[in-house]
Amino acid sequence: MGMTMTQKILADHAGLESVSAGELINAKLDMVLANDITGPVSINEFEENGFSEVFDRSKIALVMDHFVPNKDIKSAEQCKQCRTFAKKYDINNFYDVGEMGIEHALLPEKGLVAPGEAIIGADSHTCTYGALGAFSTGVGSTDVAAAFATGEAWFKVPSAIKFHLRGELSPYVSGKDVILHIIGMIGVDGALYKSMEFTGPGVASLSIDDRLTIANMAIEAGAKNGIFPVDDVTKKYLKNRLNRDYKIYEADDDANYDAIYDIDLSDIVPTVAFPHLPENTKTFSDIPEIEIDQVVIGSCTNGRFSDMKAAWEIIKGRHVAKGVRAIVIPATMQVYKECMQKGYIEDFIDAGFIVSTPTCGPCLGGYMGILASGERCVSTTNRNFVGRMGHTESEVYLASPAVAAASALTGKISDPRIVDSKAEVKAEKKAEKKLGKAEKLAGKAERAAAKAELAAEKAKTKESKSKARKPKATKKEKKTKK
Repeated sequence: MGMTMTQKILADHAGLESVSAGELINAKLDMVLANDITGPVSINEFEENGFSEVFDRSKIALVMDHFVPNKDIKSAEQCKQCRTFAKKYDINNFYDVGEMGIEHALLPEKGLVAPGEAIIGADSHTCTYGALGAFSTGVGSTDVAAAFATGEAWFKVPSAIKFHLRGELSPYVSGKDVILHIIGMIGVDGALYKSMEFTGPGVASLSIDDRLTIANMAIEAGAKNGIFPVDDVTKKYLKNRLNRDYKIYEADDDANYDAIYDIDLSDIVPTVAFPHLPENTKTFSDIPEIEIDQVVIGSCTNGRFSDMKAAWEIIKGRHVAKGVRAIVIPATMQVYKECMQKGYIEDFIDAGFIVSTPTCGPCLGGYMGILASGERCVSTTNRNFVGRMGHTESEVYLASPAVAAASALTGKISDPRIVDSKAEVKAEKKAEKKLGKAEKLAGKAERAAAKAELAAEKAKTKESKSKARKPKATKKEKKTKK
């Protein structure tokens, strides 16, 4: 029996000719990741177990992103502990305020992950890097502590589900809609401890950012990892990012899959996950009018430049609805810089958004967008569990940047195909033109009225002056009157 793409990577890193689903293995790692929340736990375990050196300072990444810039004393202490560890062991890839970013957007951007590599991170969304053809998965902080020292981790080899993609996405539809559609279809445990492997001709039409979003949320279907084949799109993305060779793995033709799903990308429409699970998905044919209080555009799922652009194209020249708090968070400093260069930041601010430095912040209910009781938020993040973004009686609706931007403008969950349609824009321009014409006519009438009033005033003044200057009667005139 052949092996899946994931199984081939794991077999190679375990030094084995082949592996099969359910087998326990020990594999060498190419990158070990932790952040400002999970890092301190890993560091404590590392020190308590007597380790005195790291396996490879170039293969460890510490990213300060969840509560950075520090929101309180505790978060400051956590970051300090990570800084101290990074300095002590001379960790190459330490990212802090000023040069940091949200970890799962930052590592691909920096070329720290590559096809065929095995990567673990003390964060559940480490599965993101499967978009580049790597095996990557989230693990516990104690496993990361052991990996800091040994460069290895144990795994139970996962079985797999194949998603055969064909067709292309329609306008206003993105990778976020694809993965929400899939999770809605198979459920939050539909791929429990399995590898979600994406194949088919439709893959070529997906951008790297679409793939990163899809792989990022594989964990929301319970998957061990999500993975895409390495194609020309992947190679183009990696061209100026990597300074090392990489190996490309492909699944065997006779690989075994627990299930195979055929998905036509052109059938997918803007999709929203309602509270309180990512599987609770609806499309706009089933979405009633739901007023919202907040919109968040960002996170490791949708904080890349293409996400910023998708939102900007809808909001430019317009303004958020009254009463809506709109927050934009570029995922990395590079994304922030690109947005500045393109003028997006100014346009977001003019539209009524606030723009934050990179941070996970509101995604996990940390800061920069906490919800009060009864409040609703449309968010491009990846989880909408009870209390995820604040009060347990608040609600989070997961959506794409396009849906989030459209919703910010209307103050209710809205379909970007309607809000940003040509007919809508044309109607807006027509209404503006009509209003301008009416204002012009009103101004003209007002000026005419003012002119008439001035003329009347002048005539009255002239008459008064005329009476005042009336000459006295002559003696002859007086005699005539007598």
